[in-house]
Amino acid sequence: MSIAGRKTNELPDIPDSYFEPLDSDYFGDKEKVTSPSLSFYQDGWRRLRKNKAALGSLYILLLIVLVAVLSVWYTPHDPNQQNLPHANLPPRIPGVHINGFNGLARVSDHWVDKYALAKVPAGVNYYFGTDAFGRDLLSRVLAGTRISLLIAGVAALFDLFIGITFGLISGWKGGITDNVMQRVLEIISGVPTLVIVILMLLLFKPGMLSIIVALALTGWITMARIVRAQTMKLKSLEFVLASKTLGVSSLRIALKHIIPNLSGIIIVQTMFTIPSAIFFEAFLSFIGIGMRAPDASLGTLLNEGYKTFRFLPHLMWIPAAVLCVIMISFNLLADGLRDAFDPKMKD
Repeated sequence: MSIAGRKTNELPDIPDSYFEPLDSDYFGDKEKVTSPSLSFYQDGWRRLRKNKAALGSLYILLLIVLVAVLSVWYTPHDPNQQNLPHANLPPRIPGVHINGFNGLARVSDHWVDKYALAKVPAGVNYYFGTDAFGRDLLSRVLAGTRISLLIAGVAALFDLFIGITFGLISGWKGGITDNVMQRVLEIISGVPTLVIVILMLLLFKPGMLSIIVALALTGWITMARIVRAQTMKLKSLEFVLASKTLGVSSLRIALKHIIPNLSGIIIVQTMFTIPSAIFFEAFLSFIGIGMRAPDASLGTLLNEGYKTFRFLPHLMWIPAAVLCVIMISFNLLADGLRDAFDPKMKD
């Protein structure tokens, strides 16, 4: 090698003082994950907490369900016990001095103490008043809310079991099986639910059983259609095809892959099903073909209250307000869950 070439390739000596060792945490800070890894449900809960209306509705519904369940063991009075001397009393809440909520009622442009006229003991208070038979309205509202929620809960269970099973089989099998099952679905959906309820009255006595059977026969149709459409979409994806290639059974694929991927849609649809069932029960009881006396539901309380609405408005306003709170809360929660479980939604 020539002298010129050796001079060109040689590197100059660099003093050690020019080098400074890096901090041991330098690369650790660069590779650190800024946000924790979240599962699908954890991310959905994070999104739901940002929706104040949905979160507030969730807490309200949990409170209503808790109070309705506890009312099985305790209510201020027996919901069906009649006390005619205490009939048609206005609400009286201790410590409240607002006319209409302190035992006073307006009679001929004058406020009259109804509790004193009925000789009600000082320690006895009816927070929501009493009906025409002297039954405590608060106790009957608690019992009616419990029955309405029970009917809606059973209807939601049928919706989940029948709708998911029917939709999975139809969407997974496809072909002739899917065509036959969809034609059956169209025939069932073509019969109005009210007609089915009337037919159930020929087989069962009017009450909870006939309403539950009617909802079980028709309430799952929307769930089945949604699950079928999503199953047909998921069964062609790579992870399902890989499972089929490895010899995994169809049942295991449905339980381990299809249903978990449909859980968000199923939860949202269930949240819309429950208020629909509550409203349907209230409607049937209001027109007289649902729950029958002396059993209370929100529909029967509305039916009893509207007859004397001009003179005793609290008998209708209170159960109507409870029904509205439940319906609005369920719908707001369902909207919030739909946004929380939608991966396309931005934070």
